[in-house]
Amino acid sequence: MAAELSAHDLIAKHRPTLDQALEAIRTRAYWSPHPEHPKAYGENGSLGMAEGKAAFDALLGNRLDLDQPGTDDWVGGEISPYGIELGVTYPHADIDTLLPAMKAGQRAWRDAGAQARAVVCLEILKRISDRTHEFAHAVMHTSGQAFMMAFQAGGPHAQDRGLEAVAYAYAEQVRTPDEAEWTKPQGKRDPLKLDKRFKAVPRGIALVIGCNTFPTWNGYPGLFASLATGNAVLVKPHPRGVLPLALTVQVAREVLAETGFDPNLVALAAERPGEGIAKTLATRPEIRIIDYTGSTSFGDWLEANARQAQVYTEKAGVNTVLVESTDNYKGMLSNLAFSLSLYSGQMCTTPQNLLIPRDGITTDEGAKSYDEVVTDLARSVGGLLGDDARANALLGAIVNPDVKARLEAAAGLGEVALASREIVNPEFPDAVVRTPVIVKLDGAKPDDEAAYMSECFGPVSFAVAVDSATDGVELLRRTIADKGAMAVGAYTTSDEVAGAVEEVCLDECAQLSLNLTGGVYVNQTAAFSDFHGSGGNPAANAALCDAAFVANRFRMVEIRREA
Repeated sequence: MAAELSAHDLIAKHRPTLDQALEAIRTRAYWSPHPEHPKAYGENGSLGMAEGKAAFDALLGNRLDLDQPGTDDWVGGEISPYGIELGVTYPHADIDTLLPAMKAGQRAWRDAGAQARAVVCLEILKRISDRTHEFAHAVMHTSGQAFMMAFQAGGPHAQDRGLEAVAYAYAEQVRTPDEAEWTKPQGKRDPLKLDKRFKAVPRGIALVIGCNTFPTWNGYPGLFASLATGNAVLVKPHPRGVLPLALTVQVAREVLAETGFDPNLVALAAERPGEGIAKTLATRPEIRIIDYTGSTSFGDWLEANARQAQVYTEKAGVNTVLVESTDNYKGMLSNLAFSLSLYSGQMCTTPQNLLIPRDGITTDEGAKSYDEVVTDLARSVGGLLGDDARANALLGAIVNPDVKARLEAAAGLGEVALASREIVNPEFPDAVVRTPVIVKLDGAKPDDEAAYMSECFGPVSFAVAVDSATDGVELLRRTIADKGAMAVGAYTTSDEVAGAVEEVCLDECAQLSLNLTGGVYVNQTAAFSDFHGSGGNPAANAALCDAAFVANRFRMVEIRREA
């Protein structure tokens, strides 16, 4: 097919951004090419607030035709956590037709080289960025995130993570030169001489199994890491979160076609209600890479059964914060309150267990007993969410009935320090909005351990009384080792305690945040600088994003001949 966009044009357009991304992952300094503020959009081809909302509204009740081969039905059924039936239908694929079609374009994509693939990926991301307002509504009405969070996390932050993956992928592919002259001296004899060529060769078709809560943020790293390393990508969204990833596939297919590549290098695998195609797809011999975010049980199944594929999983963990002492008591409470409340705790990095010595802690406001700390934290959460409009903007909506059930059951696990309350969203009266619950548990009681040593995904946290800071550190170690953690926090003014916590996190391979009292929270990570997960504890077998996340998506093949 004729290319409307040449590689030369795309290199001129996007190479500076790629170079900045490469520098950012080297220095780990703050950088982002994607504006976080909604008012930054609306010029130079990007959709403004009203245009983005109109574009989203135009999708509702309509068919999203991707013009991909093997379509044998149209499927849908998404209902927004805010109570709206989206009514969008998507192509259902005959996999035996779609997978061969996806493989057909891989040779040209492979031969294009790392730079051409990178700038095509950056063009895809640029066009997604131009539609950030539209994507924000799609993320909001599939995940239940409040609009501003859907805009930022589902938009620029997700795009940053995609670009980060492209940068790492490019860096690893060009680490080996395309060509080399090899000469080995032989003393008095003529030297041995070989000409060698090296080519990055993709593994095959990559499968992205999307999640409901963060379809773009969690989906883009694997999608763009695989595409940038030469693989075709099949996107299997969560049945309740199809629209954001379907739009992504639509944009990717448009850009691939316009640049002269086969649009079937990226395709969508939507499913009928209850069809459950993830297991079938994951074990197909054509699938050579899998990226998955979701439950531990299915992640473990993938790792055990998808033996033909390189599997990257982000599963469940029990995120823990040790509270030993602080020199900014109000700042600590405010920071923790926000972390527990954001998106109703429906983040893989939300703190669950707060380990507090039963004899209390030292603070800049004097000694505080265990009960006082818990009471003050409950009061801080209550104050943060006391205004319903503010609470709706922070909490969003409960994403599914399972989260609501866990929230309601948590109140029966121990003494309730902060009861959850129902909030009405006047714009979306059918939305299920609940404030967090905080439950007191005793770390010395076996019955309580069953609760706090299990992930309780949602707006539930446990204030766990421990005998001492030392006991808290050991419980932290055991929790990470046995259950995993995506994020760990600690508050302490003691160098000794801080050092002990650091050693635990180094030993058990967990990402640590110390003494956060300002506008950065334990459950937030910044692309190009922070690693999301480590790949070294049971919560995940990969980190977003490092060299290990991209390097095994391709292999280096060498062709040598005598000079």
